[in-house]
Amino acid sequence: MSEEPQLHEYRPGTTFPGVIGRTVDESSPAWPEPLRAAEGAPNVLFIVIDDMGYGQLGCYGSPIRTPNIDRIAAGGIRFANMHTTALCSPTRTCILTGRNHHSNHMAAITEASTGFPGYDGNVPFENGFIAEILKGEGYNTFAVGKWHVTPTDQTTAAGPYDRWPLGRGFERYYGFLGGDTHQYYPELVYDNHRVEPPKTPEEGYHLTEDLVDRAIAFIADAKQVAPTKPFFTYFAPGAMHAPHHAPKEWTDRYAGVFDEGWDVYRERAFARQKQLGLVPEGAELSRHDPDVQQWDSLSDDERRLYARMMEVFAGFLEHTDHQIGRLLAFLEELGVLDDTLIMLISDNGASSEGGPTGSINENKFFNFVPDSLEQNLAAIDELGGPKYFNHYPWGWTWAGNTPFRRWKRETYRGGISDPFMVQWTNRIPARGEIRTQYAHAIDMVPTVLDLLGIEPPASIRGVTQSPIEGVSFKDALVEASAPSSRTTQYFEMLGHRSIYHDGWRAVCPWPGTSFSESGRAFGDPITADVLRELDADAWELYHVAEDFAENHDLAAQYPDKLVELISLWYVEAGKYNVLPIDGRGQQRFAEQRPVIAKDRSRYVYFPHTSEVAGSAAPRLVNRPHTINALVEIPDGGAEGVLVSQGGVDGGYSLYLQGGRLVYTYNYVAAEYFHITSDTDVPSGRHILSMEFAPTGEPSIREGKGTPGTVTLFVDGEAIGGGELPVTIPIMLGLAAGVSVGLDAGAPLTDAYAAPFPFTGTIHRVVYDVSGEHIVDHEAELRAALARQ
Repeated sequence: MSEEPQLHEYRPGTTFPGVIGRTVDESSPAWPEPLRAAEGAPNVLFIVIDDMGYGQLGCYGSPIRTPNIDRIAAGGIRFANMHTTALCSPTRTCILTGRNHHSNHMAAITEASTGFPGYDGNVPFENGFIAEILKGEGYNTFAVGKWHVTPTDQTTAAGPYDRWPLGRGFERYYGFLGGDTHQYYPELVYDNHRVEPPKTPEEGYHLTEDLVDRAIAFIADAKQVAPTKPFFTYFAPGAMHAPHHAPKEWTDRYAGVFDEGWDVYRERAFARQKQLGLVPEGAELSRHDPDVQQWDSLSDDERRLYARMMEVFAGFLEHTDHQIGRLLAFLEELGVLDDTLIMLISDNGASSEGGPTGSINENKFFNFVPDSLEQNLAAIDELGGPKYFNHYPWGWTWAGNTPFRRWKRETYRGGISDPFMVQWTNRIPARGEIRTQYAHAIDMVPTVLDLLGIEPPASIRGVTQSPIEGVSFKDALVEASAPSSRTTQYFEMLGHRSIYHDGWRAVCPWPGTSFSESGRAFGDPITADVLRELDADAWELYHVAEDFAENHDLAAQYPDKLVELISLWYVEAGKYNVLPIDGRGQQRFAEQRPVIAKDRSRYVYFPHTSEVAGSAAPRLVNRPHTINALVEIPDGGAEGVLVSQGGVDGGYSLYLQGGRLVYTYNYVAAEYFHITSDTDVPSGRHILSMEFAPTGEPSIREGKGTPGTVTLFVDGEAIGGGELPVTIPIMLGLAAGVSVGLDAGAPLTDAYAAPFPFTGTIHRVVYDVSGEHIVDHEAELRAALARQ
């Protein structure tokens, strides 16, 4: 049997090397050469955990069992001195681009963008993603899980899609675009479109399991066709961000483990960190944080509640570790685990959004609504389940960042020093070793490129690329005694500033060293006068080469060194788009931003369409508005949701039930208001409406939006009403999309069994935020009815 002739290939864009005759028999073919990765190119796997502190993994001293993550550490290298930005979206852009977060225009989370170059949330195309680079080198590229690096106004079905995962170099995507999501009712995107979860919580659904299933499927799809083609997979579960959701059989494994409190946790974790070699033998544990209660001063009920909140977190983490283990086991089954470069990192320190007392609804934090011990205790047996959006208290946040002070959002080491490990069995010989070299998340991309022998491209898709700002730490992976390749790194997050240089750190905390000591609240603005005072008096100085946990402020002892570092911070700030300094927090969420569609007072929605993202929905908080549903009700009546927005964490629903029109308002799961019509809604074609009319002013810093009256109408005729004594002041919900014809996702009320789809016909739903009353539209309403 004769051998098949060898294909003649040529590089696309070069001259065709074959022969073109008048007929095929006197011609010789040649084919454009397919894009192939370099011979022996490894797979690359990034695992990005959310809100996980330095002292929360088993291999970093925690009592929480994380055997699969520990296996990565045992098979490779743990870093004791890795740093992030103190917040999720900014760090993720660093991980993906190798540039600083302000260079990426991502000074804070996307929802807090402002109109300045370092802050607008639009990662420039000249800052190429590692997915774009590796795709150009012949890799398959997959992103699974949390994204949160697309401007919120661009996460709608209207796009633009060029800053979604598939627009930034990933060939496949499955996950959620926002900052967090319900683990049992997630807001899922598959490639470029919204999808519903494949199962319900009652059928055993949990997001982390689903994400691992999808990651395995993406890899399997490609490997069964092209076994030698490498992949880059960016795996970013919603864990360990709130809500802390895990099946009860996992959370119950930790019953009683945390009953001795957060101080005991810290002492034991710190001792273990020293044994592991992560913390220098002479290091000191940071002080008891002034904002954290003394465990012994708490009531029995408080200790019982807070211990259970931590049990839920621990179960969530062990459950997450188990799912990561499934992914690693699949790679091992494929025979590719040993030739996969794995980097695992947390995006910031442990999170403090639960407040001093913990919360059953994280959305309270974003709306300045205080938590209630009574409400939290009432929920204790259901924490971790789908009913609540729960988060633990500050004490466990502080303990989770052992041995450091403070937490996420702040640039003390508790906010910016994070677990990080690297494993590549076939190429990195280290096993279970510790590295103390200074590194930052921006250094991951250049290190991967260095290990793979890839030069950063001069351009991507015709866009000239900016210099990568990170530096490779490849030498530290090979040689334990290699010097740190990074000697300087600035930090800024929500006005909290610091800088590292050659073993020293200067820190200017905002709103202060603690809330209780400063007398300020998170989100207090920094004016020009305040900034001058801060620069004159508030900077602290730490010799972290000897003072690992920033315990000894040397500012008075070394004033020249402090001035040097403050000046260096401003040099770096000018270099990387850090100015203007902005101390505001939640207030930034209300910032006016450009939108694709021109601002309007009327929004028209249709049934059988994707949920409208909250960022594109009409802004209803603290303003008059009406909702009008043009419907057809069959003989015998109909029931179900006409329109809803939000979920368990807050929102509203307008629906028919028992023949009556009902409006339910969920005030951050603290109070529920149900307003029902006085009469039944007749069959036929009708416009069913609700009108909200404010009756007072909001008290936003007290967690109270505008109070008002709600009136219900059929065809412009009032059929009932009631009072909303308090409303949500800033964010209806953490995602808060508008759904027509059902209550999608996590149900916002237990007044019905969600999704409670409408059994009649909805032609359209019209929102009006002009401030005009329903009666002003009577003629228009009748005309609309006539056209149906």
